[in-house]
Amino acid sequence: MQEHHARALHWDLRLEHEGVLWSWAVPKGIPMRPAPNHLAVRTEDHPLQYLTFEGDIPSGQYGAGTMMVWDRGTYEAEKVRDDELILTFHGERVRGKYALFQTRDNQWMLHRMSPPDDPTVTAIPTDLAPVLAVAGELPVDDDRWGFEMKWDGMRVLAAVEGGRIRLTSRRGNDVTGRFPELRGLGEAMSAREAILDAEVVALDDAGRPSFERLQPRMHVGSPAKVRQLVNQVPVALMLFDVLWLDGHLTIELPYQERRRELEQLHLAGPQWQTPPTTYGNGARVLATAEELGLEGVVAKRIDSPYRPGQRSDAWRKVKVTAGQELVVGGWLTGNGHLAGHLGSLLVGYHEPGDPRLRYAGRVGSGINASTRAELEATLAPLRRDTSPFVETPRLPDPVSVEPKLVVEVGFHEWTTAGLLRAPRFRGIRDDKDPDDVVREGR
Repeated sequence: MQEHHARALHWDLRLEHEGVLWSWAVPKGIPMRPAPNHLAVRTEDHPLQYLTFEGDIPSGQYGAGTMMVWDRGTYEAEKVRDDELILTFHGERVRGKYALFQTRDNQWMLHRMSPPDDPTVTAIPTDLAPVLAVAGELPVDDDRWGFEMKWDGMRVLAAVEGGRIRLTSRRGNDVTGRFPELRGLGEAMSAREAILDAEVVALDDAGRPSFERLQPRMHVGSPAKVRQLVNQVPVALMLFDVLWLDGHLTIELPYQERRRELEQLHLAGPQWQTPPTTYGNGARVLATAEELGLEGVVAKRIDSPYRPGQRSDAWRKVKVTAGQELVVGGWLTGNGHLAGHLGSLLVGYHEPGDPRLRYAGRVGSGINASTRAELEATLAPLRRDTSPFVETPRLPDPVSVEPKLVVEVGFHEWTTAGLLRAPRFRGIRDDKDPDDVVREGR
C-alpha cells in the first residue's frame, strides 16, 4: 500500500496476482473500522516493481507527485471473482479481513469485515461544538493556567479524516469551501484523524490578525469569488486544541494533556500553525499581546476538561482593547446622502441566563457602502412591528427587526448607563448564535 501525494492525496492498494499488481486508488485510505466503506477506484494493472517504489514522479508524467510505501505484507484470498474479492491482510499497519466489491465500471468499495484492532475506537464524531470562553480578568493563581494569544478571527472545528478536512463554524455550518487554501492540512496529516479547535485569521500588512480584513472571506459563497479572494486575502488557521484523535475522544483529558497531544502532531505549514501556550506569568503574556497589537489572551486552566458547546470559566478571555459581539435589534435611517438608507444599527446583548435583549446603543461608524448594502439586504426580511429590546429606547423612527443578526463592535468602554461609548462597526458575525451573545465586562 502506497501513500500517493498526487493531484489529490490517495492511497494505492496493490495486490500481487499472477505476475502483475492488481491496483486500486483509495481516496480516503484503508478503513480501519467496519463503517463507513471507502471508495476504491480500479486502475490498470502495474508491474511488480511498483511494490517497493518510493520517490517523486516528475510533473507531466502519469501519477505526478510523491509516493511512499505506507504498508507492506501478505494477503490470503478467500474469494476471488471479477467483481468481488474477500481478503485477509497481514500487514504492518493493516491486519484483518476485507471485502472489495465492484459497484459499477471502475468504481469499487472497500469494506472492513473484521472488528477494529482496538475495540475502544469510535467513528469521528459529528456533534461536537466549540467550548465558549467567558470574559474576565487575569487569574490570580496563574501558575495553574495556560495562556494563549487571542486570535481575532472566525472560530471553526477542523475535522480531518482520510487526508481530507472539513471546517465547521460555531453555528455548525460547513464552511470548508470558503477556505480552499486550508485543505492542505488534511494532506499534511496523512492517515492521522482528528477534530481540532482553531481560528481562521486574515493578517494585515503588519502581520496582525484583522477581523475587518477577514470579512469578505467569511461571507463569500461563489466558488469563482472564493478563488479570486484566495490571492487577495489569504488566511491562516491557528490551531489550539484537539477534541478527538485517531478514534478516541480527548475532551475529558486535562487541557495540558490535550495541548501535548496537539503539539506532538507537529502541525506547522504554509497556511496553518500551532501557536505556543505559556504556563504561568499571565501578566507578561498579556503585555506581549498588547505590544504585538493583538486582541488579548485566553487563559485556560491546565486541569480543565473540554466542555463542547458550553460557556466555561475554565476558559477566560482577557482583552487588551474593548470589543465584543452584539445582536442587531433594529436600525435608524441616515441623513443627507444616506436618507432612506441604513444609517446606524441598534444593538443589544443578553444577561447570562436571561433571553431578553437589552439595548446597548447605536453603531454607525465603520459601516462602508458595500457593508451597508449587505446589512440592508440581510435585515429587510427580518423587519417586525415591535421593538425586540426589553426597554425600548427613545429614538427617531427606529426600524425594528428580529434579533437574529450578530455583529462585531469595537468601543472605548461601557458607560454607567450600560451603553457603548464611541462604538465602531467591525463586521458581521454570521458564525455566532445570537442567543449566546452576553455582555462582556462592566
